[in-house]
Amino acid sequence: MENWDRTQAILLRAVFLGMKHAIPAIRKAGGGSIISTASIAGLQGGAGPHSYSAAKAAVVNLTNSVAIEVGPDNIRVNCICPGGINTPLIFNNVPGGYEAVGQLLKRLQPIGRAGLPEDIAAMALFLASDESQWITGTAMVVDGGFTAGGTFFKDVARNFDTQQIPPSGFAGPSFEQQQFEQKK
Repeated sequence: MENWDRTQAILLRAVFLGMKHAIPAIRKAGGGSIISTASIAGLQGGAGPHSYSAAKAAVVNLTNSVAIEVGPDNIRVNCICPGGINTPLIFNNVPGGYEAVGQLLKRLQPIGRAGLPEDIAAMALFLASDESQWITGTAMVVDGGFTAGGTFFKDVARNFDTQQIPPSGFAGPSFEQQQFEQKK
């Protein structure tokens, strides 16, 4: 329960509080853009981690409902749903690290390379810009085509040795501090 609650607090409650406290200032400014981070794990069922997936699905739904409420105030509310992005959150707990995860992600999605933090930053920049002034209440998927479907990535995933990934390493940011503390 402690890990579930911590995950919900970091991944969902933090987004809610960010919106709650940003909206008055954005209203006062005459409008703007709120951008949150969800995940493709919040868009479709998977094998877990369940608390992470539930929190990210709630961020998508919160994005929709807040967009409806604040749209008349010229406030856009969107979230970005990254796929597998090759960051320390993922590669720190995998033997071979950055390179091994990069090779796996390259095989898992139609666009044959690992997702990078810059890919997510580019979407955030777009959503913050005037170029997206007619976009609100959306979950923008940035995943190299992973959620487009097909069986090619399922075959690769089936053959990937998940035993080499410690379970605590894939539960989301709420577990990152716990792992850091364990390494001390």
